[in-house]
Order: sequence, then C-alpha cells, then structure tokens
Amino acid sequence: MDRLQAMETFVAVAERGGFAAAARNLGQSPPAVTRAVAALEERLGTRLFRRTTRSVHLTESGERFLIDCRRLLQDLSEAEDAAVGTHSVPRGELRVTAPVLFGRLHVTPILIDFLDRYPDVSARTLFVDRIVNLMDEGLDVAIRIGHLPDSSLTAIRVGSVRLVTFAAPDYLTTFGTPAQPEDLTGHRTIQVSTLGHGSDWTYHRDSGTSAIPVASRLQMNTNDAVIEAVSRGWGVSRLLSYQVAPLVREGRLTILLDQFEPPPLPIHIVHQEGRMVSAKLRAFADFMAERLRTDTRLG
Repeated sequence: MDRLQAMETFVAVAERGGFAAAARNLGQSPPAVTRAVAALEERLGTRLFRRTTRSVHLTESGERFLIDCRRLLQDLSEAEDAAVGTHSVPRGELRVTAPVLFGRLHVTPILIDFLDRYPDVSARTLFVDRIVNLMDEGLDVAIRIGHLPDSSLTAIRVGSVRLVTFAAPDYLTTFGTPAQPEDLTGHRTIQVSTLGHGSDWTYHRDSGTSAIPVASRLQMNTNDAVIEAVSRGWGVSRLLSYQVAPLVREGRLTILLDQFEPPPLPIHIVHQEGRMVSAKLRAFADFMAERLRTDTRLG
C-alpha cells in the first residue's frame, strides 16, 4: 500500500472511530485496514492510536498527523479536480457544521434540497453547540452565529438573529407581564448555561446598557429543555429568536421586552480560504446564502 492509500486509511479509521467501521467505508476487510495502519505506524516510528478491546483513540502524535493528512488529501483532491477540469461540477462529500437547533430547523431542509439538485454530492453533518476548527475536524463549511474573531476564514453574512426574552401566555396570565427589565427580579427565570451569560441578563435602552441580576432556581444545558419548561408555564427565559420562532408563531410563546433587546447577532457561512474553492463548496455556499437571506422564520 502506497503512502497516499495509507493516509486515506488512517483518516478513515480516525473519522469512523474504529477499524471495522473504516473497513466498511473503504470497502476493505478489517484485517487489511489494521495491517495498513500498523505498517504506517512502523514507518513513522510512533503510535497513532491507543487501542483497547472496545475503542480506538488517537494519540497526541496521531492527532497532529490527522490534521496534516486532511490538509494534504484536500490539496491533492483540489489538484486532481483542476487537472481534469471537474472543478466546475459539484461532486464529492460535503461536510457541514452548525449549532444543533439551527442545524435541525434551517440547515437540514436546505441541505436536502441541495443534494436533490446535485446528485454527485454526498453530505455529512456535525451539529454541535460549540465552535469547531474546520481543519481539525475535516469540515468544509460552518454556519456560525455571533461576531466572528479575525481569522483566515472566508465569511459570508446571510442574516441575523435576536436574543429574546420569552414566556408562555399561561405564565403571564398568572404572574403578570414584565414591562421593564428590572421587573424580571420578581419573576421565575430559567438560565441557559449554553449561552454563557452568567447570572446577569443585559438589556439596552437610550441611556445605556442595564445588567439585570437574575437568580434562577432552574438552570438547563439544552435549548430544547428550556423551551419545554417555558412552554409548560414554569417561568421566563432567553434564547435566540430562531430557536423559539416556531412556537411564537403558534401562539404558545410570547416575546417580552423586545424594545430593550441587545443588538442582533450576525449569521455567517464560513469556510477555509484556498487557492481554489471546490465546486461543491462554492455551489453550497451560494445555495445556502440565498435561502437563508430570504428565510423569514429566523424570528
């Protein structure tokens, strides 16, 4: 097995989390994949994986080698596309990451339509509520919400979302509707640990910014759980507008204090800069941008 095949095999094992899964993906036998990785480790003079009877994990050397292999294989793929003139035809696997709920509500339907339009493209998603490194994770494109740090990534702004305060109508009937941010101190509130805003909720007014201390008896780490608790009339919480927009439209949730909301947060499509953006990535970025810019469901 040559070096290129050995690298491809190593990447498959790392990404699939095991030799058997990698073998199925590559159309090879598990013993052949095991021998290929063992030969690669012998040539490099270092262990790339820690193996147990139940799991396979990258070593520190393996993690560094994975980053280099992904970069080299991507460069080779782009060079081959350019040589045969296929860079104008979307094809190959597209790897997309986005926040969990945004991925389910907005990215998934767009991605399905994109695959229907381009039958030579396949896709894999990583929907997680954290910022991932595109190169380290072997990803092509990310949907990110919030202000972006300076980086070498190409960013396409496609819209914005708001940080909104909300409650169920039944709760407001029982406990009253806050008219000012300061009124929240007398209400039951639910903190969302994923937003990382601490114990204060910040609001904006003409005179400046107000930080309202919120002592919450309930803290939850998933947005779905927060929405469920608020929908049941337990209290007041804050999330991004797209996360609650479906229930707001149905009348099951009510937006509060909208005149005091912080400035909207931008939504960007980001991808690696390169000498040549692949056809699949260029087509997907354009397709996603057009759809998101006209999506009125973001709230």
